[in-house]
Amino acid sequence: MRILVTGGAGFIGSHLIDRLMQAGHDVICVDNFFTGHKRNIQHWFGNPNFELLRHDITEPLKLEVDQIYHLACPASPVHYQYNPVKTIKTNVMGTLYMLGLAKRINARFLLASTSEVYGDPEVHPQTEDYRGNVNPIGIRSCYDEGKRVAETLAFDYHRQSGVDIRVARIFNTYGPRMLENDGRVVSNFVSQALKGTPLTVYGDGSQTRSFCYVSDLVEGLMRLMNGDFIGPVNLGNPDEYTILQLAQTIQKTVNPDAEVNFEPLPQDDPKRRKPDITRAQTHLNWEPTINLQAGLQKTVDDFRSRLQVEKRLSLETSVS
Repeated sequence: MRILVTGGAGFIGSHLIDRLMQAGHDVICVDNFFTGHKRNIQHWFGNPNFELLRHDITEPLKLEVDQIYHLACPASPVHYQYNPVKTIKTNVMGTLYMLGLAKRINARFLLASTSEVYGDPEVHPQTEDYRGNVNPIGIRSCYDEGKRVAETLAFDYHRQSGVDIRVARIFNTYGPRMLENDGRVVSNFVSQALKGTPLTVYGDGSQTRSFCYVSDLVEGLMRLMNGDFIGPVNLGNPDEYTILQLAQTIQKTVNPDAEVNFEPLPQDDPKRRKPDITRAQTHLNWEPTINLQAGLQKTVDDFRSRLQVEKRLSLETSVS
C-alpha cells in the first residue's frame, strides 16, 4: 500500500515508519520538524519506497494514498505549551485537512489521540466510555481539548461523509528516539541520571502513570488500522507505577548515587493514569509484551549512545 504518516520524523512516527517500510509499503513521511528529527528516518533516505515531505499540516496537502496515520502534534508539555495556539491549530486545522484529504481520496484514516482526553480522571482505570475531567482553560488544554476536538472531527466525518476512521487513545509511551529535553518523565529521569544531575520528581511522587514500550504501541496502531474496529481504543500498558517508583528504578539502572529532588506539582497534572485495555484485547487481540525493566534498558542504551555522540562532537568542535 501507499501510506502517509504525518509526524513521521517524530518518536512514535519514525518507529511506525520502520515497521511499514519493513512490511514493503510505499511510505510518505510528512513533518515540519518542530519536534521531529531527520536522524530518526535518515536510514530510509535513498530507498525508492520512502519519500519525505517537509510540510506543516495546518496547511492543506494533496496526495494519493491508501492509508493515513495522523500522528502530527507536539505530545509533551514542554513542547505543546511552548506555542499553545500552534498546538491547537495542529490538532484542529491539521486534523480537518487530513480528514478532508481522506474523504477526497477515499483513504482509511487513523487518528493518534491521547489519554489526555481523560484529563485528571475521576474514574480509575480509564475505559473508553469515560468522558473525562478536562480543564478547558488550563495550561494543558491546547493539547487535551485539541485532541478531544480532533476525535469529534473524526467521528463527524465518519457519520456525515462515510470516512473510514480509526481512533487510538495513546497512553504514556517510551523508548529509543525520545527527545532528551521533551519534559516527559522517562526522558527526564534517564537524561538526568546519565548526566549525574538530581532526578526531578514533581509533587511527592505518588501520582501514577502506565508506561508502554514503543514497539508494543506501534503493533497496536497497525492492528487498529488494519482491523475492522473503529474505536476509540486505549493503547497503553496497564501496569501502574508511581513516579517515585519510576525514578528509583531508573536510579538503580543508571546511577545508584543519583539524588532525587522534589519540586511543586504543575497545574492540572493528572494524579492517576492507567488504561483499561479490554477493548484492545477483545477487538485487536493486542496487549503489551515488553516489561518496564526491559524497555527502560533499551531506552537507557539509546540515550547513552546519543550523549556519547554529542560529547564527541562538542569535543571535536572545541578542538577545531
